[in-house]
Amino acid sequence: MKSALNAPHLCNEEAAIAYVEAQLWPDGPVCPHCGTIDQATRLRGKSTRRGLWKCRACRKPFTVRMRTIFESSHIPLHVWLQAIYLICSSKKGISTRRIQRTLGGSMKTAWFLMHRIRLAMDESGGGPLGGEGKIVESDETYTVYKEGGPTWFLHPEHGWRRRTGGDRVPVVTLVERGGRARSQKTENITAATLRDVIFSGVDTKSRLMTDELHAYRRIGRDFAGHDAVNHGEEEWSRKLVDGIMAHTNTVEGFFSLLKRGIYGCYFHVSEEHLHRYLAEFDFRYSHRSALGIEDGERTDRAIRAAKGKRLTYQTARGGRSGEEEIPF
Repeated sequence: MKSALNAPHLCNEEAAIAYVEAQLWPDGPVCPHCGTIDQATRLRGKSTRRGLWKCRACRKPFTVRMRTIFESSHIPLHVWLQAIYLICSSKKGISTRRIQRTLGGSMKTAWFLMHRIRLAMDESGGGPLGGEGKIVESDETYTVYKEGGPTWFLHPEHGWRRRTGGDRVPVVTLVERGGRARSQKTENITAATLRDVIFSGVDTKSRLMTDELHAYRRIGRDFAGHDAVNHGEEEWSRKLVDGIMAHTNTVEGFFSLLKRGIYGCYFHVSEEHLHRYLAEFDFRYSHRSALGIEDGERTDRAIRAAKGKRLTYQTARGGRSGEEEIPF
C-alpha cells in the first residue's frame, strides 16, 4: 500500500517548492511586486535561498511564498503541504494538538498555521449559490458560546441552571443541492438578517427550500420558487406536484458535520475565530468526494486558494479585521 503522505512534495523541500510554483504559477512565475508574468530568472547561487527568483522588469527578488499564506513563515513548505493535506482529508477537521504532535513545533505555531490555512479556504467572496433550475436550502443553527461563555441562573426548584439559545452564536448556512455550501455567523436570527444573508449569497433565479420560520415567507417571494416544510408538525419532507422533494435535510446534514467537528474534534471554538472554522467546513463540503473531488485534488484547490491572502499572528489574535486580500 502506498501512502499519500509519501508523495515527493510532502517529503522534500525542493519538490514542495516546485509543486507550489506549478499550482500558483501555471503560466510561469508571477512577480508579486509588479505583476509581470513569466519574465523572471531563477537565482541559483550557493548562498542563495531556495526558490528565489528575480524579476527582469522591476529587478526585485521574490519567491512563491510572497503574497500568500506562506509569506514570512519559517515552516518548511513541505510541512505546510502536509498540514493542508491533513486538514483537507479529515472530514470533521483535525485538531491543533494533533497537527502539533504529527508535524512538530509548538502549539502556538500549529494554531497559527491552521488559521492561515482556514483563511485560504474562505470562499465567501465567490459568486452566489444556485441559479436557474437549481435548489438552495437555507437554515439556521446555534453553535459556540458567545464571548464570556454561558450565563447561569438560579432556578427556584432545580438550583443553578445554564441558559441556552441566547448564549450561543447563530449561524446561517446556505447549501445548494449537489453543490456548494456557505455559512455565516450573525448577530441574531431576524427577518432583516436572514434577508441580507440570503440575498447576498443566493441567485434569485433559484428555488428556495426552508423550514416554517415566518421570516422566510416574505424572502421567498423574490425567488423563482419557495417551498417550506413544517418541522413543528413533524413534517421532514414532502413530495411536490413537479416531483421535487421539499426538505432541508441537505443543510441539516451539513450542520451535523459542523457540530461533530466543533464539539468532537475542536472542543472549544471562540466566537472571535468562528468565521474561519466555518470557512474550513464550507470548503471541504463544497469540494467533497460526492462531487468527484478526492483528497489530492481538494488539497490542490486549497493550495491555489492560498494566493493573494495573508494573515499575521497579531491580526489573527485580534479577529477578522486584519485579514488581507492581495491583488496578485
